[in-house]
Amino acid sequence: MILLRTIILCALALSLPATAHAQMGEGAPHVTATSYTVQSEVLGGERIVTVRLPAGYEEQPDMRFPVIYLLDGGPEQDFDHIAGIVQSRDMNWSFERFILVGVQSTNRRHFFAPPAADPQPYVEALGAEPGGSPTYRRFLREELMPMVNAQFRTDGHDAVIGESLAALFIVETLLEDPTLFDDYMAISPSMWWEQMKYGREAARMLAAHPNDGMQRRLYLTVANEGVWHREGTERLVDALRAGAPANLLWTFVPVEDSETHGSIFHPMALDAFRTLYGTAEREFPARPLIGGTFDRELTAEEEVLVEQECTREESLRTTPGAVEQGRERLQFKCVLLDLGPTPREGNLGD
Repeated sequence: MILLRTIILCALALSLPATAHAQMGEGAPHVTATSYTVQSEVLGGERIVTVRLPAGYEEQPDMRFPVIYLLDGGPEQDFDHIAGIVQSRDMNWSFERFILVGVQSTNRRHFFAPPAADPQPYVEALGAEPGGSPTYRRFLREELMPMVNAQFRTDGHDAVIGESLAALFIVETLLEDPTLFDDYMAISPSMWWEQMKYGREAARMLAAHPNDGMQRRLYLTVANEGVWHREGTERLVDALRAGAPANLLWTFVPVEDSETHGSIFHPMALDAFRTLYGTAEREFPARPLIGGTFDRELTAEEEVLVEQECTREESLRTTPGAVEQGRERLQFKCVLLDLGPTPREGNLGD
């Protein structure tokens, strides 16, 4: 009888229609940026330029923002993952807001490459004739940057970031044409170029920098590349150490123990943003709910501290580890934290 009942129940179950899975409904695109097609007479063709506006751009119509130009910044190139880093700022407030402009690269081995005494070895090895970097700087200065300034609320502070050959373009631009940008972020630049030319000749080029009173900054990092890639970078650092212009602040953050040439861009772009544009924060005491002991009303002096705005200039520069060693002395004070890897040397933050 039990067996017959089981057979009947199984038959009924097989005869019933399968329950439909829950549906997600109609989807909608998640838009984080806008791409524009730019016609360039200088480059002789079109480029895709992708712009991410900072949070609050529409809600604060009187506010202007700095601009960071991302080389190799096409939608199919480095734009999305760098834009993700920029968006993280809206969650953790660890660096200032800015407009991100991703510039699609086409024939990058020509346009990012400085001139070469003998271009043939590069043509054979890289499949493109070098020497297009002066033309690319003209495109940025004469076409793209004026276009961005006309269309968006920029504040006149311009920066550039790129990796590998794009970072070599950035180093070359700093040395040859330093007035183009205010901040230069060179992630693992190809300093092997022309037998380390931009390391060997950096001292001479730095000595020729204009004494125009305009402060510029360089963020420089390198992974575990070795050979002329690292040797050329060290020669550049030697020149900076010995004779950086008074108006050039710089930092060198090597990460050869933790990153490779293929992995360095994403983590060190975050470090560059936090280093150059880090925001100050207030140190609050821990309440009993999380194991702290602070459980009283604020004193008049503490009330004054809390009312003060935290700015980079007025904050104590320190590290998360130093804060952890004695939080009580910092209660309600503003701190500017050195997050991320420790720089090996430089004068940025002195």
